[in-house]
Amino acid sequence: MTTPAGWFASPEEILLGFARALRAAGVDVTADRERSFVEAVAALGMEDVAHVWRAGLATLCGSPTDHERYAAVFAAWFSGQVGGRKGGAPQVRPMTRAPLDNGAGEGEASDDDTLIAQASATEILRHRDVATLDAAEKEALHRLFARVHPRAPRRRGHRRTPAARGELDARRTLRESLTRLGEPGRIHHRRRRPRPRRVVLLVDVSGSMGAYADTLLRLAHRFVMSGAPVEVFTLGTRLTHVTRALRHRDADRAIVAAGEAIPDWSGGTRLAEGIDVFLRRWGRKGMARGAVVVIFSDGWERDAPEALGEQVRRLQTLSHRVLWANPHRGSAAYQPIQAGIVACLPHIDDFVAGHSLAAFEELTEVVARA
Repeated sequence: MTTPAGWFASPEEILLGFARALRAAGVDVTADRERSFVEAVAALGMEDVAHVWRAGLATLCGSPTDHERYAAVFAAWFSGQVGGRKGGAPQVRPMTRAPLDNGAGEGEASDDDTLIAQASATEILRHRDVATLDAAEKEALHRLFARVHPRAPRRRGHRRTPAARGELDARRTLRESLTRLGEPGRIHHRRRRPRPRRVVLLVDVSGSMGAYADTLLRLAHRFVMSGAPVEVFTLGTRLTHVTRALRHRDADRAIVAAGEAIPDWSGGTRLAEGIDVFLRRWGRKGMARGAVVVIFSDGWERDAPEALGEQVRRLQTLSHRVLWANPHRGSAAYQPIQAGIVACLPHIDDFVAGHSLAAFEELTEVVARA
């Protein structure tokens, strides 16, 4: 069987990537269906394409109307084309591996085959753990960050504006009646105008997060470039405010500027102390009030984990919502057993994965809906 495994992806990444590609194609693939699909393939084995085909058909499709889309996505994802009778397993034939960039494929593969292979490689790269990528793959991933478009969450403002419906605008309605010499006129309405809610990003750049720090700052750069009210800080042995450095339009220049401003990159970890400094210097003065705060960290705390839990509790009381993005959360075998994470979980509103581009895209949606 020829699968995208040739692009350095684990079996689990291949299967989950296929399930999410199927969801993007319009099939209602839930997290439970993804889990059932992975378990079914684990029981049957991936050596035979027919086993994977039958496992996905039984677990990922909700009705016969999904079968046509399933066949098309299956053929594209596993680098083959559908052949034979309708509804049967596709015949997967070998294809030349396409590079991750926009270069042309080698060998005798047609243009359509090359495009399919490139799309599959890109989709796999989106789901790859950033820590497992080599330099060339990271460069290709950085180009894909242009597809990430963070949006600010919204909140109701204090000012009211005219609207087609909403609460009665008694003043404008009365003024309208006076201009008509007391005759009944149009009834006016108003509503509160929504405003963007502030987003605060706290990025752990300590040694244990070294494999993710550069990519997380690139994600922070996308937030800053979105035009939303965003503030970015890094956490290590001290707290560093890097919003200004990330305002360079060019991502590479922004990362270099941020690196020059951060004195403790790949150093120790004092998360509790860093959050405490943020609350005392910025948070209580208004930056955290009503904001959506996102903490990017693996939760390894050098000091007492109880202190970290207390600081996150204080942060939650000030902010609108607290999200924690953990790179290890993306692994199916991960369990939140680190003392720091255990102490913080009761005070976290959303505990999400932060290990891949696909996870970052999902995170931006969680932030926008907050």
